[in-house]
Formats: sequence, C-alpha cells, structure tokens
Amino acid sequence: MTETMVSEQTTSQLEGKERAERIISTKDDRAKMRHPEKAKRPDSPIQRKPSWIRVKAPVSKGYQETRKLMRDNNLHTVCEEAACPNIGECWSKKHATMMIMGGICTRACSFCNIATGKPNPLSPLEPYSVAAAVAKLQLRHVVITSVDRDDLDDGGAEHFSKVIAATRKDAPDTTIEILTPDFRHKDGALEVVVKAKPDVFNHNLETVPRLYTTVRPGARYYHSLKILDRAKELDPTLFTKSGLMVGLGESKDEVLQVMDDMRSADVDFLTIGQYLQPTPKHHPVDRFVDPDEFKFYEKMAYNKGFLHVASTPLTRSSYHADEDFQELRKAREEKLSRS
Repeated sequence: MTETMVSEQTTSQLEGKERAERIISTKDDRAKMRHPEKAKRPDSPIQRKPSWIRVKAPVSKGYQETRKLMRDNNLHTVCEEAACPNIGECWSKKHATMMIMGGICTRACSFCNIATGKPNPLSPLEPYSVAAAVAKLQLRHVVITSVDRDDLDDGGAEHFSKVIAATRKDAPDTTIEILTPDFRHKDGALEVVVKAKPDVFNHNLETVPRLYTTVRPGARYYHSLKILDRAKELDPTLFTKSGLMVGLGESKDEVLQVMDDMRSADVDFLTIGQYLQPTPKHHPVDRFVDPDEFKFYEKMAYNKGFLHVASTPLTRSSYHADEDFQELRKAREEKLSRS
C-alpha cells in the first residue's frame, strides 16, 4: 500500500469518526432539550442491537401519507415521540397511536423518550381532530394514549372522555383502546374514563417492583396495579390490558410474579417487549432478551389464565393492536361458551 493510499485511508477514517461524533453530539443535544432533567446524568453507551431487533427504515407511501395526516391535524403520536421501532410497519398500514394532551410529559421516567417539562394548556379542538383522523384513516381499532398531566386537577380524565365521545360520533364502527397514565392523587379520574366506555383499558406496569425507583420514579407499582383492578371492578365487561418491558435488569422470577399480580387484578391481556435505550442519557439496556425467553413468557402467561398474550422482542403496547383485539374478543367468547 502506498503512502498516498495510507494517507487517504486515514483521512477517510478520521472523517468517518468525526461524522459519528457529530451524530452522537446531535443526539446528546436533542436529549438535553427533550430531557433537561437527564442532562447531568452520566452517559450509558447504547449497545449494538442483535439481528432479531433490527427493523427497516420507514420509507413507504403509506408511512408518508399517515405522517402527513398527523401533521395536517396537528396531532402527536406515541409512535414518533417514543421512537417506536415499529413505526414503519404500522404507519405503512395507516395504523397510528394517537397521543393526546400534548407532547410534553410531567414525569421523568428513565426509559421514556417523550419530552419532559411544563406542558401547554389543553386544546379544546383536539378531541375533534383525533376523531377526524380516525375516521379518515378508516380504522377498525384505534389506540389513544397520553402524556402524564400531573398539572391538571383530574390528570386529563375529562379530556380522555371527550376524545372517546368524539371518536364514537365520527367513527362509530371503530373500537377504542385507551392507554392511560396512573392518575396518581387524582380522585375520581379513573371513574370518569371508565364511564366513557372504551373497549379496552390499558395501563402499563412497565417493569418489576424492585426497579420502580430507578425506572419509573414518579409512579408506584401497587397504585398502578390497583388502577387495573379498579377499572375491571367498575366495568366487568371492559377488557383490561397491561405491559412489561424486559432487559432493564429484572429476573425471570420477578416477571412471573408480576404476571401473578396482574391476574389477581383480573387483567385480560399481557404484552411483553424488549426495552430499547433511546439516548445515552436514558436507562441502559441490561441485556437483549433471547426470542426463546419471550416464548417462555408467552407460554407461562397463558398457563396463568391471560386471555391473550403478545410476547416478542418488538412487541409494544399498541403493536398489532387491531388484530390482537379481535383475538382477545374471540378468546373471551370461547371462555364464556365453556362456562
């Protein structure tokens, strides 16, 4: 190899390193803007993902059309805000999870990529914008979630109710699944949401009790469990659902214990997926869980009595929610026919 070739190769390597450093720096800057509370945390290097985690970049026509519809209606989606790896697949099918009450959360969970800070006032037009988007997409099933709004007296419960009502009016054939915050210290909020009659009430426990202080410090495990129990108590016909992330440092036994806790609250549907670290400032990935372990969790969950289980590395709360709801409803009908 000539001296010129060595020099060119070295220059190329340096340029590549500089580009990589600029990308990392840009990500760090974004993390500081979106997550000011994490700015002084030490960096945790983002690990290279195994082959079973990697997904294709979103480039389809359906993805672009869904994105345009969200922007035209000034809507937020958890797909974008939480950097969901499945956004390309879901949006290509024109499936999107609406995130109401703005894009700024009052909590600072160490796993979450949604921006933290002081939220803006609620938009009185948002229920109608969501309903219009659902109708235009001709969704058979929609998932509606929100940021935490600890600044509101009811945590946003009445706003959830208005969104559900508007969606029922504009898209009467669409089934509605809501993924709610925990409404901690918001007496009567859960009752308002359940009274609005969603088809599925979802509240994620997210992780095992031992990890709450580092992963979900603003929440309390047994309060979240009580939310699920109380929702079913208020409306026994309601499907209830909850989800876990794995790869945060939990053990198998702890995951199985959470399953038992969920079943004690009569939760119908369990989702389990791999935690993915959004930025170096977020909680590190403890390990990438092997697909066979997800199959083990699925088998154990069905044995414990869940009506439906979604347990794969890329599973997220609203991933394949339409198809899963059909399976969930079918499983309940079969169970009732045997009783």
